Amino acid sequence: MISRSKIVVPLRMAAQTTTLLSVVFLLLIFARPVPAQKKFSRTYAAGQNIRLQLMNRSGTVTVEGWNRSEISIMATLESPTATIVPESVGGTIVINVVRDNQGRYDVGSVNFSIRVPFSTKVDIETRIGNLIVNNINSELVRAHISSEGDITLTNIFSTAVAAENVSGNIFFDGTLEPGGYYRFSSMKGDINLRIPFGASFRMVATAPSTRSISLGAFTNSNTNYLADGRRVVGRFGDGSANLTVTNQRGSISFFRR
Repeated sequence: MISRSKIVVPLRMAAQTTTLLSVVFLLLIFARPVPAQKKFSRTYAAGQNIRLQLMNRSGTVTVEGWNRSEISIMATLESPTATIVPESVGGTIVINVVRDNQGRYDVGSVNFSIRVPFSTKVDIETRIGNLIVNNINSELVRAHISSEGDITLTNIFSTAVAAENVSGNIFFDGTLEPGGYYRFSSMKGDINLRIPFGASFRMVATAPSTRSISLGAFTNSNTNYLADGRRVVGRFGDGSANLTVTNQRGSISFFRR
């Protein structure tokens, strides 16, 4: 006769095995797939008159000025990984993810972290994602988003700045240089500009839908509200720089730097 204890032990083992298999099955069901990532890295020697031109499809692009005479490009590629083929053409570093992946519709986001000499002309563009530029002292800073994303430009000393997106915030912290041209445009979001109180510029600010234009400390007797508050024009100092700000369905605010 088989004893009761000899029967109970196998039953307990079977129950434990069933429980373990159930846990594993549930983990497989609810576990979220983690997209594979790859790294890209390249460095280029840079002279005094260098330009960075980048066109991305999606992802965050961060460009940071530093005191080295080289350009360091690092990127994190999400699966399915995109092809990246940087080129050095006549003093311009060209990165065109759109061109290099023409005809592919399953490309994952590419997040760039790029270090450039302070004096580099920066011209970056993406379809979806955030654009960030810090510590640049050059003739040009351009950031363009053809769809959705925020643009953040900090510590910028440039004679030509252009920032444009469709949906997202724009923040500029920098100077307005004499004879410089500055243009900021958005369809929906907040545009915040932080500039020196003693800056000299002529301004046209337009917010046709919201009429939300706040000059803050820059309000003076040379500013005029037109079209029932939809547009503000003004002159500050000798008006040597030109500033145009347009926000179709968002706000425009000025802050003292």
